[in-house]
Amino acid sequence: MLSEAMTALATAGGTAVVQAAGTDAWTGVRQQVARWFGRGNPQREHAELERLEQTAGELEAARPTEVERVRIRQESAWQGRIEALLESLEDGERARIADELRTLLVRQTSHSSVSAGQSGLAVGGPVDVRADHGSAAAVTMGNVTLGNPSQPGPHQD
Repeated sequence: MLSEAMTALATAGGTAVVQAAGTDAWTGVRQQVARWFGRGNPQREHAELERLEQTAGELEAARPTEVERVRIRQESAWQGRIEALLESLEDGERARIADELRTLLVRQTSHSSVSAGQSGLAVGGPVDVRADHGSAAAVTMGNVTLGNPSQPGPHQD
């Protein structure tokens, strides 16, 4: 049985795989994860690349009403795969492989850019939305305050 730290690492790994699918970061993440699972075995690495592509395909093909369910199922599946790999290793090798996964996850989060799916917009910083003639739209934007802008003065025209 894995420690809580190893289980948390596997959970983070599963989440990272699914979050990266369909983004600009996917190609790099996919390669790194496959290499991590393959541990030097090209056939195993190739099999993991196929599994990763299947994950991305299922997420992409999911109907809007099913996306959350598919995402949760895929995160759970990848968490389970990571846990199974970690459990199969001796303690010393498990620690080394876990460190490699931590490094992979840190690299992904530090180099990941903000992205959004089809018809989406993602912003990695402050947003200033201004309305022109009373029109502006915002949908599920987190900590957002909407109000009427001040009227322009003579120096703002």
